[in-house]
Amino acid sequence: MDKKVIVITGASGGIGRELATFLNTEKHHLILHSFHHEIPIDISDNITFVKADLTKSIEIDRMVELILSKFGKVDVLINNSGISRNAVTWKTTDADWEETLLVNLTAPFKLCRAFIPAMRKQNGGSIINITSVVAQTGVVGTAAYAASKAGLIGLTKTMAKELAANNIGVNALSLGYFEKGMISNVPEDLKNEIVAQIPMKKLGSVQTICKTISWLIDDETSYVTGQVINLNGGLHS
Repeated sequence: MDKKVIVITGASGGIGRELATFLNTEKHHLILHSFHHEIPIDISDNITFVKADLTKSIEIDRMVELILSKFGKVDVLINNSGISRNAVTWKTTDADWEETLLVNLTAPFKLCRAFIPAMRKQNGGSIINITSVVAQTGVVGTAAYAASKAGLIGLTKTMAKELAANNIGVNALSLGYFEKGMISNVPEDLKNEIVAQIPMKKLGSVQTICKTISWLIDDETSYVTGQVINLNGGLHS
């Protein structure tokens, strides 16, 4: 596989860290985004760290400008950042709703909008949006999160059709419950209930996500676009 310039948002989270570590072994040029936390990965010449509050357009614009001025292109954009503010619909505050939509849906849209012209100019690229099985099934107490991730699926399918003629693949990974990531904030008893509902009766390995992304960004799989790829142990199809 040719070495690519890859942007990963939310690279300080559990899944983001694992993905960055995995792609780093393939020696791609990685631009790793975070906001609050440091990214525990060995510093090397092929890694660039960027910090930005994805709820603020000015910080997104600054991040994009820095990346394009340094590299002149982006081959792969992985919209991995995500937050969840749990509450049933009638108890969800305006602030929680708006913050969740800003990070999970609006920021990916703005990043895509900013990087697409460069991808179109080079006549190629890949956009991977990380969504959730929650968007497909619904879960009590996740009104804002589920809506934002469902919106990301719609955005993925629309952009895939808009960009197919430019050899830009746009796909989404719809994740079930994995060993790393937001599951770390779930109480043990609830975690056991979740696992009991998964047909494979176990949490997923993040390596499944890493290997799927590695496959998607390979030039030989460029015909795959507009897909929602379900990684959930049989929880939803």
